[in-house]
Amino acid sequence: MSYSLKFFAPLILLAASGAGQSPRAYSNVGRTPTPEEIQNLGVIVDPSGKNLPAGKGTVKEGQELYAKQCAACHGKTGEGGVADQLVMGSPGNPHKGTFKDTDRHPVSFFAYSTTVWDYINRAMPANRGGSLKPDEVYAVVAYLFYMNGIIQETDVMDATTLPKVKMPNHDNFVPAKPVWPPSPKKPSWY
Repeated sequence: MSYSLKFFAPLILLAASGAGQSPRAYSNVGRTPTPEEIQNLGVIVDPSGKNLPAGKGTVKEGQELYAKQCAACHGKTGEGGVADQLVMGSPGNPHKGTFKDTDRHPVSFFAYSTTVWDYINRAMPANRGGSLKPDEVYAVVAYLFYMNGIIQETDVMDATTLPKVKMPNHDNFVPAKPVWPPSPKKPSWY
């Protein structure tokens, strides 16, 4: 080994091991989440409504909350703004056509009503995701479903009624459980 390698080898090993480094300034930022916060992160509402909390919401309550919490980003009536369009269709007239790539996440796109509830519960409003109470989430969902023509104005959303809502695009999704074994019928192109 040359003289320069004998001199630099220990320095290289010392630098690679991280010895002598001071702790990062941001290593103690934040706080430990509470057990309730951790539990809420891990609870997923499935299509049957399992894990939906108690609570309820009406279209009228949702309309008021939407105006305060959602309209700034999603538009006054869900037509879109700086964030995605949420409404395609109208009260009593759900959107049943195809969706284009530019139709980013309107409520009527999703296969299950519980998916909409779960997403709003976890992620909205965007600057305070997860801050809405269950009653508020049910109310916003009721309003959005009504605006999309999925439910009636008098319907109340809760843990019992929400999973029963059939979304207009439900049948355009691949079934969760494929039929096995496949049918012996040959395809028409065969």
